[in-house]
Amino acid sequence: MLHDDFNSNPPPDIDKIDAKILRALQRDGRISNLKLAEEVHLSPTAVLERVKRLTRERFILGYEARLNPDKLGAGMMVFVEILLDRTVHDVMDSFKAAVQVRTEILECHLVAGGFDYLLKTRVANMAAYRAFIGSVIWTLPGVRETRTYAVMEEVKNTTALAI
Repeated sequence: MLHDDFNSNPPPDIDKIDAKILRALQRDGRISNLKLAEEVHLSPTAVLERVKRLTRERFILGYEARLNPDKLGAGMMVFVEILLDRTVHDVMDSFKAAVQVRTEILECHLVAGGFDYLLKTRVANMAAYRAFIGSVIWTLPGVRETRTYAVMEEVKNTTALAI
């Protein structure tokens, strides 16, 4: 949980009240405008205008519910390093497009280092992952080599940013 005193200097594009609003929305995206206004000591109208501006300026990208993967048949998290056979634009573009349509792939990051992409995936179990690696990962454009890291325990899982 982020505390108001964690970072007393907000980024230059927002003031301390905007930072309080963002922290409150990170904690509870369903907070009512009235409760948010009380929390930051502004009128509901002023808070609503600030939230609209923060959304328009893309400080707020959207709202979503965090779902329980265990309850939804996706209890196993696996990270996969991907090394492409060639790192040229057409291969990379094809790879990126193919990754976009796979719901099992939650995140895909182009990284610097000993491999090209890091994928965060979720599947039901190891049998489902074995099927996924063969039917999906190895069929992605340009994949030359993979390394798999099955998560044994999620020690920390948050999307909250320090503000």
